[in-house]
Amino acid sequence: MSGLESTAPHIHDASVTDDLVDWGAQPDAIEGQSHSTGRLLFKGPGNSPETGIWVCTPGRWRLSVPRDEFCHFVAGRAVYRSDAGETIEVTPGTCVLFPAGWEGEAEIHETIRNIYMLS
Repeated sequence: MSGLESTAPHIHDASVTDDLVDWGAQPDAIEGQSHSTGRLLFKGPGNSPETGIWVCTPGRWRLSVPRDEFCHFVAGRAVYRSDAGETIEVTPGTCVLFPAGWEGEAEIHETIRNIYMLS
């Protein structure tokens, strides 16, 4: 049984594993061609909660968060700018809770790796 099929789904070495799936180009690009890969850890009924690993290459795009999303960034460097004018800089070790309805832009400067949970 793999960790993903466990009664308590888990991924070892989540901050460095390269066992990722191609999730495609980042939609709503403003500049650059950000590309995403990741690994789904768990998705509950109605897709809530959802948790996993997300990796994204440099670029800038519009972002609209449909439900609460907790992110623990373990690699890379990025800036998130809300439409309200707030700037959130992320580096390894940064944790952010983007509440449902948060809107703005994401600008990835160095490929980021994020352990996330949507609820």
